[in-house]
Amino acid sequence: MADTVEQAAKTPEQSQPWRELGLKEDEYSRIREILGRRPTGSELAMYSVMWSEHCSYKSSKVHLRRFGELPAETRTGKLLAGIGENAGVIDIGQGYAVTFKIESHNHPSYVEPYQGAATGVGGIVRDILAMGARPIGVMDALRFGPLDAADTHRVLPGVVAGVGGYGNCLGLPNIGGEVVFDKSYLGNPLVNALCIGVLKHEDLQLGRATGTGNKVILYGAATGGDGIGGASVLASETFDADGPAKRPSVQVGDPFQEKLLIECTLELFAAGVINGISDLGAAGLSCATAELASSGDGGMHVILDRVPLRDHTLSPEEILMSESQERMMAVVEPQHLDQFFEICRKWDVLATEVGEVTDTGRLIIDWHGETIVDVEPRTVAAEGPVYERPYARPTWQDGVQVDGVDDLERAASADELQETLIKIISSPNLADKSWITDQYDRYVRGNSVLAQPEDSGMLRIDEDTNLGVALATDCNGRFSYLDPYAGAQLALAEAYRNVAVTGASPLAVSDCLNFGSPEDPAVMWQFERAIAGLVDGCRTLGTPVTGGNVSFYNQTGEQAILPTPVVGVLGVIDDVTRRTPAGFRAAGDVIMLLGDTRDELAGSVWADVVHDHLGGLPPQLDLDHEQRLAEVLISGARQQLLSSAHDLSEGGLAQALVECSLRHHRGAELSLPDDQDPFVALFSESTGRVLVSLPPEQRDAFTAVCAQHGVSVRELGLVGGDALSIAGQFSVDLTELADRWRQTIPAALDH
Repeated sequence: MADTVEQAAKTPEQSQPWRELGLKEDEYSRIREILGRRPTGSELAMYSVMWSEHCSYKSSKVHLRRFGELPAETRTGKLLAGIGENAGVIDIGQGYAVTFKIESHNHPSYVEPYQGAATGVGGIVRDILAMGARPIGVMDALRFGPLDAADTHRVLPGVVAGVGGYGNCLGLPNIGGEVVFDKSYLGNPLVNALCIGVLKHEDLQLGRATGTGNKVILYGAATGGDGIGGASVLASETFDADGPAKRPSVQVGDPFQEKLLIECTLELFAAGVINGISDLGAAGLSCATAELASSGDGGMHVILDRVPLRDHTLSPEEILMSESQERMMAVVEPQHLDQFFEICRKWDVLATEVGEVTDTGRLIIDWHGETIVDVEPRTVAAEGPVYERPYARPTWQDGVQVDGVDDLERAASADELQETLIKIISSPNLADKSWITDQYDRYVRGNSVLAQPEDSGMLRIDEDTNLGVALATDCNGRFSYLDPYAGAQLALAEAYRNVAVTGASPLAVSDCLNFGSPEDPAVMWQFERAIAGLVDGCRTLGTPVTGGNVSFYNQTGEQAILPTPVVGVLGVIDDVTRRTPAGFRAAGDVIMLLGDTRDELAGSVWADVVHDHLGGLPPQLDLDHEQRLAEVLISGARQQLLSSAHDLSEGGLAQALVECSLRHHRGAELSLPDDQDPFVALFSESTGRVLVSLPPEQRDAFTAVCAQHGVSVRELGLVGGDALSIAGQFSVDLTELADRWRQTIPAALDH
C-alpha cells in the first residue's frame, strides 16, 4: 500500500530512508518543517531528487547569481530567455532566434558509458525542444583518463558510440567539441553535451502551468524502472576509489522514439495547442510537475495511476523518481485536447491525460484514489537548500604557481626542435581525433557549413539569406588548475576566438562547470574564482551567459578532477558563404601570424608531454586585444581577404602549422622571427594569436585592417610544397607528419 498524506499525519515517528536517498539530516528536518508533518514516501522521493545537487544547485546558487549582473543586450538583439529556463534563447536577427545549452552527464557515463552518453544527448535535445525550437545540431566536450589506461579503453569507446549512435539516429549533425586526456579524469570522465535549436521569435515556449482547468498531458515513452534517481542522485555524490557508492540504474535511450517525439512536438507547437511544456529529464515526473506548477499559477492535481508504465511493479515513489527517457509534459486547454491527441496518434506517440491545473496553490498527486503528495510546488522546485559553502585558497596553490618552467630543459638544436614537434603532435591531446569524430554524422540535414576539425562548427539557418551561426566549446583544465580565475577567462577567450576565426560575431555563452566536491573548501575556491573570471570576462566581451550546468562531485575518493569550466560561445554570421575555413588551401598564399608571442609555457602541452610538469602561471590574457582581433577576423571574412584562419592554442604555432598543412596536404615554407628564440616561437601557448593564409594580392588590404584595429601581424612565409619547412631549423615531409599525427589514437584503441 502507498504511504498516504493521511497516514503520514498519523505516524510522525515512522522511520524513513532519507539518508539513503541522499538527503542530509537538516534537510530532512526542513522538509518536515515545511509540511508540518513527516513526508509521505512519495513526497520524500520528490524532495530528495529535486533537492539533490544536480537539480537544485544548492552549493552553487549563491555564486551563479552573479551571472544575472550581466546585460541582456547583444550585438544583434536581446536575450529572449535566459537562466532559469530549459535553455537560453537569443535573437540573431531576421526574425530568428537560437537556443543552445550545454549540460553534463558525467557519472552515468562512467557507470554505463553507452547509455550514459546517449541519454545525455537525448536530454539536452529535449531541453532545446521544450523552448519551441527545432534541434539542428549537437556538440560534445569529452574528458577521459590517460589514453593507455585500461578504464579509458572501457569508457571511451562506449561514450563515443553513445554520442554518435543517439545523435546520428536523430539526424542531428555533430559539428564540434573536444576530447581531452588527463590522469585526473581516470575514474571520473566528463561527458558534456551541447545542443542548438532554431525558432522564430513568436514560437518561443515556456515551462508554465497556467489556466485553471487546463489539462496536464504526459506524452512520449512509457515510464520504466530505468534511471530511478539516475542523474539526480548519481551526479550528486563523490565516487569512491573502487567505483560509485550508489549505482542507480542509468537511463536507457531510444533515439527513434525521440525522433518521433521531436516531430510530434513541433507539429503540436505549429498547431498552437500547447500552453506550457517541460521535458522529463533528471528527476523525471517530480521535476516536470513541480517546475511547471511553481512557474505557473501554482496549482496542479495529478492522478499518478494514469501514468503509462512499462513495468507495472513500480511503486509510486519509483514512478516519481524514474528518469526514463523520451518523455514530455504539456499543458493543454480542454478545447484543444482532441487535436492534441490526434497529432500524437499521427506520430505514434503515446499521450495520456494525467491531471489538470488548479487554483489551490498546491501540487496534489493521487494514487488509486488516495492522496500521496500534497505540497507547495515552489518548496520542491525553487526553494530548496541554499548552501554558502566555505571556500579558501588552498595552501598548495602558491607552491604550484611558483613551480614554473624556467628550470625545465628546452630543445635547442634543430634536431631537438623537430623531435619535440613530433612528440607533441603525436601526444594524445594533440593527435588526430578522426577515430572519434568519424563515428559522428557531421553533415546530415545539409546545413553544416563547418564541422570538425574546424575551429568551430557552423550551421546555415536560412537558405535564402545564408544567415548562420557558429559554435565552439573550449577549456584548458591545466590553466584552470594553475589559476581558476584566469583559466575560466582563457576558456572563454579561446571559444570566443574560435568563433571569430570563422568570420562569425560572438554573441552569447553557455557553460558547463565541472568541479570536484563542493564540501572541499579548495574546490569551492576554484569554483568561485572561475565564476568571477567568467562574469568579468563576459562583461568585458559583451557576451551574456544564457544558461548552463554545474557538475560537482567529480572526483574519485579524495582526488578531484582538474577544474574544468567548459565554455560554449555562440556567434552569428550574416552570410555563411563568406566564412573562413581552417587549413592551407592554395600554393603561393602568404602565411601571417596575428598577435604577440611571449615566453609562456607554464601549463603547456610541452611541459606536460615532455616533462610531466604542471606548475607556474598560465598565459596572460588581454580581453581588449581579443575583441580587436575578432574584429580583424570578422572584417577579413566579410571582405573575403583570407583563404584560411586557425587559432593558436595548445601546442602553439607548431601545432597550428601542422594542422593547417595536413588539412589539405599543403606544405609551407617559413622563417621564424629573428628576434625570438625558435623554441618559444614554436611552442609558446601565448593567447590571442591566429595563423592566417591569404592571396598575395590581399596582403596590403589585410595588413591595413590589422593596423586599423591595432593588431600586430608578422609575415612568416608561403604555402607550398610537400613538407613543413622552417628555414634554418628543419623540414619534415607531410606524409611523415600525417603518419605520426594520425596513428596515436587508433593504435591505442583498435584491438
